[in-house]
Amino acid sequence: MADVKWIKIAVDMFDNRKIKQIGSMPEGDSLLLMWVQLLCLAGNVNDGGFIYLTKEIPYTDEMLATQFNKPISTVRLALKTFEQFGMIEIINNMIFLSSWEKYQSTDRLATIREKDRERKRRKREAEKLSPQNSTECPRTSMDVPRLDIDIEGDIDIDKDKNKSISKKSPRHKHGEYQNVLLSDDDLDKLKAEFPSDWDQRIQRLSEYMASSGKSYKNHLATIRNWARRDKPAAKSAGGEDMTDLDKYF
Repeated sequence: MADVKWIKIAVDMFDNRKIKQIGSMPEGDSLLLMWVQLLCLAGNVNDGGFIYLTKEIPYTDEMLATQFNKPISTVRLALKTFEQFGMIEIINNMIFLSSWEKYQSTDRLATIREKDRERKRRKREAEKLSPQNSTECPRTSMDVPRLDIDIEGDIDIDKDKNKSISKKSPRHKHGEYQNVLLSDDDLDKLKAEFPSDWDQRIQRLSEYMASSGKSYKNHLATIRNWARRDKPAAKSAGGEDMTDLDKYF
């Protein structure tokens, strides 16, 4: 995602006929605030006016309610109103701001996006040239790409990968947001290891990935890893509750 710190808003925005009509509605102030929030979110994504968490995970009404700290009823009313007024379109389940290119400096945004792509390309090329597992030239913290990963989860991922490298089973989508990928064999293992709450553990991972934008290579390994850390972290030495996911990451 390109690093964009600004968007353009016309100074006569509130003289616009559509904005005036929306402002006169019973929840007009909340709807107008949400419109500005959508503009900012589109600028943050920086993909020509599309809004999504990731390209594989479009925002749902519930996710936007969490993102903007608004009641779900207000979010749904706003999206319906914006769509009726031709301010947004829903394309492949993703929100698209119809007039984005009309008001934004898309050439500047495209330049930022292109620079971001070039930076990532150079980083990938540098990583390919870097020596691997070399005792003569060990990698330092400056050589390692900054990634948002779960180290303990990756240990489990490597173990499971070695076991299944010869034969990979197809994985199926699970959880409310259909973003937890488990093979039939993975699901059987999960049910055997957590017979009383396996489905709750899947839902917990699904909600966390959807709200945080994080992803994991092996979801069975991640659930197991969380389960291990739940036991010692249930209570800290001082009695503080340590089950909050934000304290794990």
